[in-house]
Amino acid sequence: MMSKHDFAGIFVPILTPINGHGAIDEAKLRRQTDFVIEHGVDGILAFGSNSEFYMFEDQEMLDAATVILDQAAGRVPVMFGVGHIRTSRAVALAQAAAGLDVAAVSVLQPMFIEPTKQALYHHYAAIAQAIAPTPMFIYNNPGRAGYALSIGLMVRLAHDFGNIIGVKDSSGNITNIEELVRRDADIEFSVFAGKDTIVFPSLCVGAAGAVCSTANIFPDLVCGIYDNYVAGDQRAALAAQFKLNPLRISQDAASFPSPTKDMANLMGMDVGPSILPTEAAEGKALEGMKAAMRETGYLD
Repeated sequence: MMSKHDFAGIFVPILTPINGHGAIDEAKLRRQTDFVIEHGVDGILAFGSNSEFYMFEDQEMLDAATVILDQAAGRVPVMFGVGHIRTSRAVALAQAAAGLDVAAVSVLQPMFIEPTKQALYHHYAAIAQAIAPTPMFIYNNPGRAGYALSIGLMVRLAHDFGNIIGVKDSSGNITNIEELVRRDADIEFSVFAGKDTIVFPSLCVGAAGAVCSTANIFPDLVCGIYDNYVAGDQRAALAAQFKLNPLRISQDAASFPSPTKDMANLMGMDVGPSILPTEAAEGKALEGMKAAMRETGYLD
């Protein structure tokens, strides 16, 4: 089993290119995998939120993960995201992903419904037990799920199941990061920030790293936050964070998750469109992203 020390640095929720028929474009996916690895990411999350996991059938995701694993060729760990609402479906997909020999499975809290804390405990417990000893991450994304996982629940799960070895917290709340680090300090547990704008402060309070969608587009910049921090150059790390922030913040005016692909395409990366009903940004939202890219030197 991989330890928490294998899960550190900048992980990218790799975008999922599609072709004109809506199918995953294997050639572009291989190219994107090489791009992020060659530009310094420490790991890949297949089918995180910005990978548009909710748009694909299970087999499509498993086939794409096989492509990513093949292209990565062991250069970085590859995690697999599970976001099914129904526990039995989440278990089945997690088991299938574990069968591909992914480094870990990341599990988002069930969307749309709001289970009790006891029900959520049982949901995560069922998945963890079904895939053991494959490592598992808890993915807390209150903005998309509609509610937050409590710190207490995440700590309890981490202590009760040895293969739950980390969390991606996308709340944007630095206190969450602090408390998860503090309350899990006695076990093998990696805390990852899930908000690109708080990578530096999260590292300062003990986070192992971050999962950043902007690393699809600006991997050198994003990885520079982590790499400079661990090298002891906090001034350079903070400068990289401050350069990244306006790029990420400009995306908030557009419709999630289009900005990741929109910015990539503006950079000439040709990753294809978002999947309908999500449409590309236009008007003020698009102009705002272009302005941020010009101001940071990424767009002429």
